[in-house]
Amino acid sequence: VQDITERKRSEEVQKKLEAQLQQAQKMEAIGTLAGGVAHDFNNLLMGIQGRVSLISLDLDSRHPHFDHLKGIEEIIRMGASLTRQLLGFARGGKYVVQPTNVNKLIFTSSQMFGRTKKEIRINRNLQEDIWTVEVDQAQIEQALLNLYVNAWHAMPGGGDLYLKTENVIIDKGYSTPFKVETGKYVKMTVTDTGVGMDQETQRRIFEPFFTTREMGGGTGLGLASVYGIVKNHGGIINVYSEKGKGTTFTIYLPASQKDLAEEKEETIEIKRGKETILLVDDEEMILTAGKEMLKSLGYKVFLAESGQKAVEVYSTYKEKIDMVILDMIMPGMGGREVYDRLKEIDPNVKVLLSSGYSLNGLATEMLERGCTGFIQKPFGMKQISLTLRKVLDKKDTG
Repeated sequence: VQDITERKRSEEVQKKLEAQLQQAQKMEAIGTLAGGVAHDFNNLLMGIQGRVSLISLDLDSRHPHFDHLKGIEEIIRMGASLTRQLLGFARGGKYVVQPTNVNKLIFTSSQMFGRTKKEIRINRNLQEDIWTVEVDQAQIEQALLNLYVNAWHAMPGGGDLYLKTENVIIDKGYSTPFKVETGKYVKMTVTDTGVGMDQETQRRIFEPFFTTREMGGGTGLGLASVYGIVKNHGGIINVYSEKGKGTTFTIYLPASQKDLAEEKEETIEIKRGKETILLVDDEEMILTAGKEMLKSLGYKVFLAESGQKAVEVYSTYKEKIDMVILDMIMPGMGGREVYDRLKEIDPNVKVLLSSGYSLNGLATEMLERGCTGFIQKPFGMKQISLTLRKVLDKKDTG
């Protein structure tokens, strides 16, 4: 007779780790596909937004087409929101990362949610000395709201929503399957008293377009974007549920030693300029619309439809060009190589990165190496005008 308890326990742990690895690989493959679709769709939206912005400049609210144009812009915003969810799941990235107190995000987001869902009782248990995390506040708020909405759908007759935060330490045994660093993390828990899920649903819950709702009841992107947002912040998300016993989502975000950021208000008025800009993009519709947008703001414009062309134009006219708007993803010579070549020509070149993707790893790396700014497509006239001034007015530090 031989006691094989420990061996069986070890085999079970190994099977669990293998299953987690297979799921992570599957999600990564789906994410790559979703990201490519979203990127191309964002470029189409940029072309539409650019032309709408140009038409709107010459019209006031009394014009018969004014409301129709505003309606088109609203549809563009809805389309951009959809692609942001896909990109959040796929390659995601972060727009504006700053030290943040998650207790404040949870309190404000759940308070807003509670005002519209009176049948849900919200219970908060937030650790007072919670560690700071470095996150994009808007994305984390979006993730939390998606979890609240998911809980609401699971409790059609009303119920309790339990929100909890705590400081934890993650060791190597727990972090390895998720490919994250060990150390200090802030743990956020969202628990509902709803209908729960079976094991098959739990395995697919973070897949884009997977939904348990009836046709027309949702896109199936909410939890997929939550997964992407957490993953792109270097975190972990888990789900545990039983049929009839509710569901618990657990999020771990890496802690930071940085001080909390101060909130600032930004003006939204259009700002103009007289400088010369080199616009680089492989999409003709973006070059056409972008050129007219920049000219309407007072700028002089050079165009380049490829990375190689951008280097040639800048080499020839570098004394006249004040700034470069550079597309990140282009066939042949991509944004990173173009940036390196421009820096060789002029170490003080000002470059504004532009992409259908959000501020991902590559863009972040280029910003750390001296790139001057970033803007995500599709952008409107106000957004590009403010971003241009921020980059052009930035003093050289090198």
